[in-house]
Amino acid sequence: MKLTLLGTGTSQGVPVIGCECAVCTSPDPHDNRLRASALLSAGEYNILIDAGPDLRQQMLRAKVRRVDTILLTHEHNDHVIGLDDIRPFNFSSGKAMQVYALPRVAAEVRRRFDYVFAEPIPGLPRIELIEIEKNTTLHWSKDLHIQTIGVQHGRLPILGFRIGDLTYLTDVKTMVDSEQQKIKGTKYLVVNALQHQEHPTHMNLTEALAFIQTIDPEQAWLTHMSHHIGLAAELEPQLPPNVRLAYDGLEIEF
Repeated sequence: MKLTLLGTGTSQGVPVIGCECAVCTSPDPHDNRLRASALLSAGEYNILIDAGPDLRQQMLRAKVRRVDTILLTHEHNDHVIGLDDIRPFNFSSGKAMQVYALPRVAAEVRRRFDYVFAEPIPGLPRIELIEIEKNTTLHWSKDLHIQTIGVQHGRLPILGFRIGDLTYLTDVKTMVDSEQQKIKGTKYLVVNALQHQEHPTHMNLTEALAFIQTIDPEQAWLTHMSHHIGLAAELEPQLPPNVRLAYDGLEIEF
């Protein structure tokens, strides 16, 4: 299996519009980050995690020809507003796109994309919403099982996902012990680290590193980073040996 990180930035992306800081003006491609999203490729299946405003650009850049399913972590715009761009996948498959989400998130998708569900007009996206909870296990084949993980995005309950030896978490601030038990033994961990400063709804770098130390994976990557995280070339040498900065296009084989 392979997880491709399609975007590793925060809600504004990097560079930020109008910003002339060292990160936003950096020529290093590792300092350019689209909004957070990932693509799981497992045998015949392509499963997209989140569909933000950069979806079209991400699909073209990664040359993705097919998406079978979408998993949504939560309803914020940088994770769902690209759902309108699934139309080419509807046209090529001839089917509605299955989109898995918490009941609250599914209701918000119906509200925000009401035109999709109002009447079957040719050319509109086709979405089949499937509600899941934090204790759902999704089965695609005997080798592909995805366990949902309940995490807190500030006060907002959202989802992370464990796929075998890999766990993908974004927009996390805290996690209760019972949910941490679900990712015990994870070899590969992708987790958010917004910036150096304290933030009410996201882990900062210090919190993310402490969380990684608790989970103790073989390798971890930091994602959902803002321009306040600093230059990748300067920050990465300061990280523990088993922690790296994720970047757009990173492929993790597991």
